[in-house]
Amino acid sequence: MVSSSSSSFRCFLQLFFFFFFFFFSFVISHVQASSLPFHPRDVLPLLPRQVSWPILNSLHGAVDLLPSFVGSVSSPNSIVNWKGACFYENTAWMEFHNKTGSEFGGGTLHIRVSYPHSWTCMDLYVFATPYRVTWDYYYLSREHTLEISEWEDKAEYEYVKNKGISIFLMQAGMIGTFQALWDVFPLFTNTGWGENSNIGFLEKHMGASFEERPQPWVTNISVDDVHSGDFLAISKIRGRWGGFETLEKWVSGAYAGHTAVCLKDSEGKLWVGESGHENEKGEDIIAIIPWDEWWDFELNKDESNPHISLLPLHPDVRAKFNETAAWEYALSMAGKPYGYHNMIFSWIDTIDGNYPPPLDGHLVASVMTVWSKMQPEYAANMWNEALNKRFGTQGLNLSDILVEIEKRGSSFDELLSIPEQDNWTYSDGKSTSCIAFVLELYKEAGLFDPIADSIQVTEFTIKDAYSLRFFENNSSRLPKWCNDADNVKLPYCQIKGKYRMELPGYNSMDPYAHMNERCPSMPPKYFRPQNC
Repeated sequence: MVSSSSSSFRCFLQLFFFFFFFFFSFVISHVQASSLPFHPRDVLPLLPRQVSWPILNSLHGAVDLLPSFVGSVSSPNSIVNWKGACFYENTAWMEFHNKTGSEFGGGTLHIRVSYPHSWTCMDLYVFATPYRVTWDYYYLSREHTLEISEWEDKAEYEYVKNKGISIFLMQAGMIGTFQALWDVFPLFTNTGWGENSNIGFLEKHMGASFEERPQPWVTNISVDDVHSGDFLAISKIRGRWGGFETLEKWVSGAYAGHTAVCLKDSEGKLWVGESGHENEKGEDIIAIIPWDEWWDFELNKDESNPHISLLPLHPDVRAKFNETAAWEYALSMAGKPYGYHNMIFSWIDTIDGNYPPPLDGHLVASVMTVWSKMQPEYAANMWNEALNKRFGTQGLNLSDILVEIEKRGSSFDELLSIPEQDNWTYSDGKSTSCIAFVLELYKEAGLFDPIADSIQVTEFTIKDAYSLRFFENNSSRLPKWCNDADNVKLPYCQIKGKYRMELPGYNSMDPYAHMNERCPSMPPKYFRPQNC
């Protein structure tokens, strides 16, 4: 047990450190000519946790884990200058050499850093080509070098000579980066901490609100009121899928992270069509599942705390819905793998309008490079085949693709923004993510007629889908059990979840030719021009 005098002394020390921090913050804001012995941010982790962590949390967040592209250097004449997180003046240039006597030689990346904001800070960097990714940190004001003894082959040598080595700065600095790691980790944990972290991330970076609903948080559904084509919007907020969906929501602007669709058979039995259902082998596949089985799993076995809303089709749209064609399509896709091939391409429509800072095409290429080295089969499934489709090539790996882009005078940003085509067939068949599966079923059922041929549903995000003017717009026609316990009457039926699901832009847009092929999606407003 801690004595009262000891406790008082501890409180005194915490207050002292608190005012000490803000005193130096004031001093630094008024001193520009020289660096101080240390910066308050650099000593925060040394302070008592009750003082340091609230301040660190306000300064840094999970997004600070992403490096920021500062430039590429390809020769001594290609000089890049930038301001770092620690050092205010930084210069880099490239020198080619052949110290090993190899066929293509190697190179030295020179980086001169100067004018640190304190004596205790340091800058952390990532360096990348299509063939390698490495990192280094600098805390002394001088010239530093990164040695590459040999280029991997002629392709890397030619790429660096023409495009250069990409330099990325961890803009939060060393301490901020570790803090960001601490913020990212809980997003993927199946804990209350993880759930609160996901909620906090979405509130901070998307402006989302999580208002608690009155209990009960589960609706007693009558399946008689559910029809073929009714849309299921699902939002998971903890665990592995909760963390993944949080990042997906952030970059795309969607307020749901997963979808499924209802289907009734000729005997009136209700089923759920879902791309992303995990089978007994742990594989994510497309499945047609009895409603009772699907609903029982969501209520009792899904540890991600799913929030679920049912979006009934408008009566006029339901009258147009070809149930036979929908069933034929669903059964033809059952058992096929989840559409990883084109999952990220529904998000990226433009060269620079879909990347929340500090994301950009350079960083995406570097992340892909790292994953391609660590998990080549994963990379082939996630993007290699899709990039080859866009390039009109076959069998090129990511490094080959990046080199080919340089040869053609194009850019990786342009390649990523080429629209996916619904008729593309991959090595394991047609590729449909959760939302592409639902919308392709809608397409087969006639909901996009007469412009179906000019609609590529694989370009739609989840937000794009629930924004379609396909759904009920008259609350008096919603089932009686719809939101019956809630004091806020949503225009759709939330059937599970502690927090009220918001779907901005719901049921607001008619389909048009080439819909969602060139749309920006920048948080937190996610503004989109008309007919993009």
